[in-house]
Amino acid sequence: MIQKRIEKRRLENSNLRKAIDIILDDGNSFLSENFKAFDISNYTYNMNVAVEELGLDEDLINQLIEDYIIQILKSKLSFYNYIDKLKHSKVNGKVLNFDDIHNLAHKNLGVARNLRIEDAQKLLSVLLKDTDLEYMQKCTKALEFSAIRLNPLCAYETLKLIKNSL
Repeated sequence: MIQKRIEKRRLENSNLRKAIDIILDDGNSFLSENFKAFDISNYTYNMNVAVEELGLDEDLINQLIEDYIIQILKSKLSFYNYIDKLKHSKVNGKVLNFDDIHNLAHKNLGVARNLRIEDAQKLLSVLLKDTDLEYMQKCTKALEFSAIRLNPLCAYETLKLIKNSL
């Protein structure tokens, strides 16, 4: 009985690693194809900068990073929803109001700045100021990959929870 549980757990862990690797590979390809000017495809977060500049310990920074990942992965749905509404308004010749998407970007940008997450800062700055809906959609996708790279396991579990709640 115990041996069966161990084997089942190994299989689950193997499948989890494969799923995370696929997400990371897809994300890295997407970033390198679409954001060469930002130079974020090879970006690696350095927690020590946040620890040193904020005077907080690593455990607290790790918890804040996980909270940020959850926040971004939840926010991406709102970003996409806002962009879709703006596209619909544009097709129907209505005046475009970017307030919702800019406010959400501003909220998330504050957290990214506080945690010193440089790639997210660049992407959120675009979402805060830009009006090109297609490019904003790409930035949202890139922001998702940025968050996933910070802690793939936390991101995967969050994405799984979001998927199950829809």
